[in-house]
Amino acid sequence: MSANADTYRSGLEAVDRIVNRESEADEVLRRVVEVLRDRFAHYSWVGIYLVEGDDLVLGPWKGPQATEHVRIPVGQGICGAAAETGRTEVVDDVSADARYLACFPSTRSEIVVPISYEGRVVGEIDIDSDEPSAFGEADRAFLERVALLISPHCLVGWDTGGVPWPEVRR
Repeated sequence: MSANADTYRSGLEAVDRIVNRESEADEVLRRVVEVLRDRFAHYSWVGIYLVEGDDLVLGPWKGPQATEHVRIPVGQGICGAAAETGRTEVVDDVSADARYLACFPSTRSEIVVPISYEGRVVGEIDIDSDEPSAFGEADRAFLERVALLISPHCLVGWDTGGVPWPEVRR
């Protein structure tokens, strides 16, 4: 069940404020994850993965529990497919998609939005929902806009020198 237009609009305004007022990349991404998780009831788990070499490495996330998938090879699973193609993946029923890397028994649907900067995928927004078919065109358009706004803050994920995300400081 998608949110209403006002929720998307206010969410985008909140993300825009964060991007324009916060200078630390890790703080921008952490706060954006909080906005997404807190303002959208149908977003059960929200995480940002950053590209590091040939892998996606989990950065900030918010949800009821951690995922075991903290490093995903590009091309593997729904997350890896989105990173490989640079296209948003919407899965209405994760149990019907063989690519799905099970994280939580409660997850019914997923959207993965690549974050690109200067034509190169640098990360992605991964959102699970406990509702089937939870993500519509409004979610896609909203999250693709969020990805564009935060893309410069994901560049740090390119070259952490193997240092885990929480230890990276700019």
